[in-house]
Amino acid sequence: MLRGNVMTVSQRVTSSIAGVLIGAGLSLSLVACGRGGDTPSASNPQSGAGQKKDVEITLVGYAIPKAAHDVIIKKFVAKWQQEHNQKVTFKQTYGGSGSQTRAVIDGLPADVVHLAVGGDVNKLAQASLVSADWAKKLPNQGIVAQSVVAIVTRPGNPKQIKSFTDLARPDVKWVTANPKTSGGARWNFLALWNSAVKSGGNEAKATEFVTTAFKNVVVQPKDAREATDAFVKQGQGDALLNYENETIFAKEKGQPLDYVVPEVNVAIDTPVAIVDKNVDKHGNREVVEAFVKYMFAPESQAEFVKLGYRPAATVADPRFPKIKTLGTVAEYGGWDDVQKKFFDDGGIYDKIQAEKK
Repeated sequence: MLRGNVMTVSQRVTSSIAGVLIGAGLSLSLVACGRGGDTPSASNPQSGAGQKKDVEITLVGYAIPKAAHDVIIKKFVAKWQQEHNQKVTFKQTYGGSGSQTRAVIDGLPADVVHLAVGGDVNKLAQASLVSADWAKKLPNQGIVAQSVVAIVTRPGNPKQIKSFTDLARPDVKWVTANPKTSGGARWNFLALWNSAVKSGGNEAKATEFVTTAFKNVVVQPKDAREATDAFVKQGQGDALLNYENETIFAKEKGQPLDYVVPEVNVAIDTPVAIVDKNVDKHGNREVVEAFVKYMFAPESQAEFVKLGYRPAATVADPRFPKIKTLGTVAEYGGWDDVQKKFFDDGGIYDKIQAEKK
């Protein structure tokens, strides 16, 4: 269970309101939720006495939570139809968080985003697509699901990898996605940095450690899904950094994975936000706001827990090893500062990559 100076999603949600590894790509896939048949848009005429016009919502997300979304959407559509006599359909598109953010900025007509890092939502706010105070408008500051970083190893953990420190050993090669395109990879990077700092290192020591560790990275695909494929399907590396929740879900679905959760870790907060500019254009705000609120409802949060996201600290669940020291992005100035310092052009990550060449 998550420990430290932050609460888990379920704790904070309760106080405020009470695949197999997921394959994902950037192509739009229609999820027709409601009565079968054709998938009308919000402009379709009324289809029966007392029947309101159909509404369409476009959900854009990072790859991992799709399985939870599918169930939540189905439940919401049925609930809305029953309570409002209105059919809602969804379009969904998934990929790396950074890539998805860029796609929305470039014109992908998202009504709702569920991204891997708050910094990506801030980019949408800077592009005047999302309200600057987006987090204040939602329960739990917009954090709808939370996890930590896990180290996936080969069966039996032959290299005896126990912590992030082991990733700097010369005999350990590992895989992570690219922080330039993947939100999950930014969490991975921050987890390594945080482990060095929490072990007593200053910034110089943290830079030295992360630089050494990244020299052992054998491949950096564009998102977490492709990084997992490189490790599992292509056999690259001795270890893979990934979300604990995806690793749990995959293992429960029969994937032969071993993994460790370092006791010095970082709280992965994944936010949801309404893309106000598009919602106003599409005229679907009432339904969009209801859907986002529903994502924080107990029955929706239960779906995230099923997918391996961490439950409230009061819930005993053997799937979740105890975290001894939990870091947060707030400790490092928040995502705007973290993005600028580590991942913007010329930042620490770029300098580390330059040393590898």
